Amino acid sequence: MPRYRSNERDESNGVIYKDVCNPITAEFREELYTNILDAYARIKEPEKEETQMQDRTQGTKGSFEMPEFSVTVTPYEREGSNIKGLARYLFENSFIVNNINIVQGKEKIFVSMPSYKTKQVDEQGKPIYQDVCYPVTKDFREKLYNEIISNMRKQRIRATKRQEKVQRNIMAIPIKRRTKRRRPFDNSVIRVQGRPRLPLTEWRKQNGYGSRKNTYQ
Repeated sequence: MPRYRSNERDESNGVIYKDVCNPITAEFREELYTNILDAYARIKEPEKEETQMQDRTQGTKGSFEMPEFSVTVTPYEREGSNIKGLARYLFENSFIVNNINIVQGKEKIFVSMPSYKTKQVDEQGKPIYQDVCYPVTKDFREKLYNEIISNMRKQRIRATKRQEKVQRNIMAIPIKRRTKRRRPFDNSVIRVQGRPRLPLTEWRKQNGYGSRKNTYQ
């Protein structure tokens, strides 16, 4: 399946590559890979392939149903970047597409499907990017993109409410008054004016005081 180079490293400091899209069930994986290999094998028989394509087109015409899917969006904020979110969607609980960007344009937000850089350049000399996967019908594209952008806006609202709740909790914490702690009197030492601090027993000796018994004689 198509992969992209991530910024992560393994235990050996090697680059980790991740799938852009991939099946997540054994049944769908087997069905998908079998169909891909069958299509490749039919390349050598163009006449047979053309007949099969016509049969498939006539058989499916007017019977197309949009697949069920779910969307997951993660808000993304980085200074200087126009990417505002990362998304992925899951089809029929069988196939997942990652690495979808939600981009802030000049006028509105739009969805950018996963793509890779080709060796071609446009008229202005800029590299041309090719989508790895994308919707092929207008109706499904609008439905999918609208769901992604709607999910993105909901995530932003939730994040704003969480931040406001945190701020309210901070403001509700009472501020304790700071009082200067008084140092307890230390009866083991005494300060004599003009002299350094002396132990109490030494001060008594220097001032002619003896034991308690001698003091009261």
